[in-house]
Parts: sequence; structure tokens; C-alpha cells
Amino acid sequence: MSSPFRHAALVGKYQAQGIRGVLEDIAQFLVRQGLEVSLERQTALNTGIDGYGALTVDELGRACDLAVVVGGDGTMLGIARQLARYGTPLVGINQGRLGFITDINIGQFAEALAPMVAGDYIEERRTMLEGGVWRDDAQIFEGYAMNDVVVSRGAAASMVELKVDIGDEFVANFRSDGLIIGSPTGSTAYALSAGGPILHPGIKGWVLVPIAPHDLSNRPIVLPDTGDIHIEIVAGRDASVSFDMQSLASLLHGDRVRVRRSANQVRFLHPQGWSYYATLRRKLHWNSGVN
Repeated sequence: MSSPFRHAALVGKYQAQGIRGVLEDIAQFLVRQGLEVSLERQTALNTGIDGYGALTVDELGRACDLAVVVGGDGTMLGIARQLARYGTPLVGINQGRLGFITDINIGQFAEALAPMVAGDYIEERRTMLEGGVWRDDAQIFEGYAMNDVVVSRGAAASMVELKVDIGDEFVANFRSDGLIIGSPTGSTAYALSAGGPILHPGIKGWVLVPIAPHDLSNRPIVLPDTGDIHIEIVAGRDASVSFDMQSLASLLHGDRVRVRRSANQVRFLHPQGWSYYATLRRKLHWNSGVN
């Protein structure tokens, strides 16, 4: 049976030791499966791999119908956020410990990829956040996040006070070290370490998690993802906002961070037998004493 895919993008964590050989092995494997292969330009430039096309992320999105990402969850987050607008499905191959969203062991990539490029896989879609910062009715920053949006105090400053509205309704003023708006994907990241709940990716919601709140009654809350969230900086110096790895520092009093569900979704492809709950067990060491 011929592959449903014709052109694969190959993206790697090019800083990782030994990445060149790994990427060359995967590229050669994909070519043997009948696919054209192009490398993300920075991956090609920093590894010295030639013989394949070297394209920008936007060029990959327009040309490729599959992306194979080699690295960890951070590498996947960066490229997934950029390729979401093109609807490109992504497969994650992890060089080290298996991640939440890079779930194929590097030593088993051929065994896992062979049936997948032939069309035998599990597809999963994840929601993203988008928004920005407004100052005096002008937008001064725009961002997209797959994990979370974090508003936090300055490194040398005391806590911040943040006014939160959802839609047209006032929720509360939070005095804390900051506030996390996490997607279901991001619920197992920073939000989890700050005491938030885990959201299954199938839940259409966000988690709002105060970071070290002044009032212990300020607890995490799960929200539907249908409403816009507005966060106004009321007090505190040198506050910042981060949309995953995209940050804006030195927010001023009166600045407003707006967050909503993105129109774009991230498409992940997993090998048959993949399980979200098995991923949680492995990564969070549940039942670690059970054989």
C-alpha cells in the first residue's frame, strides 16, 4: 500500500549531541518509504546535513504533509505552534526520556514510523491559546501558546496584583507571584507544579492557576475555553507575560493581557497502542512500585 504522505519535514534539536547521525538515519528511512524529505532550515544549517531541501518553517508548512520532530517536548512545542496554522500533522521522536508529546523512543523509530507513514496511526488534536498585550488601546505584543500563558512578577519585585475578567464578567483581583492560564496540554507543565489539576486533552477548557497566592482561598479553577480571559496589571513592578517561550517584560500598570482559544489546532500522530493514561503513568511515576 502506498503512503498517504508524500513529503515529510524533518525538524531536530540541533544542539543535541549526536543529532546529525540520528537525523540522517531517519531521513534515509523516510526516503526508503517513498517520501520526499526536507529539513527545517536551522536544523540543516546547524547540523551540516545536505542532500535534502532546507526550508523555512513557513515553507515546510506549505510544502509538507507530515512533520517528524526529533528532540524533546520543548522542540515539539516550538515547531507545533508554528505549523498549526497549516494543519500539518506531527510525529514526535524523543532522544532521551519519553516526553508527554514526543512519545516514540529513538531506538524504535523505524518500527514505529513504518506503519504510521503507511496510514496506520492514532490522530489526536490539541487546542492552543492565542492573544496579546494591549496598552492604551493599542496592541503591543502578540503570542501563541500550546502549553500556557504566564503573567508573573519581576525577578526582584514583590508580588503582583492582577484583575481577572472572563468575558464581560469580573472574577477577582489576585495578589500572587503570578497567574498561569494553561491548556489541557499545559496542565501537566508549569500549572501542575503550581498545584493545578491535570486536564485530559479531550476537555474543552483551561486551567487558571495562581502562583503562590497571598490569599490561600485563591485556588486553581477549570474554565470553559469559550470565553476570553482578560488580565489587567493593577500593582507590582516589572511584571512580564510569556506565551510558551515568547515573552514580553516590563509590563506597566493598566496593561491588559487578553487570552482566547486559537482557531488553529495542533495535530499529533501516535503509533497504534498509544495511551494518554500510559503516558501519565510513565511520566508521573504512578504505581512506580507495582510490577
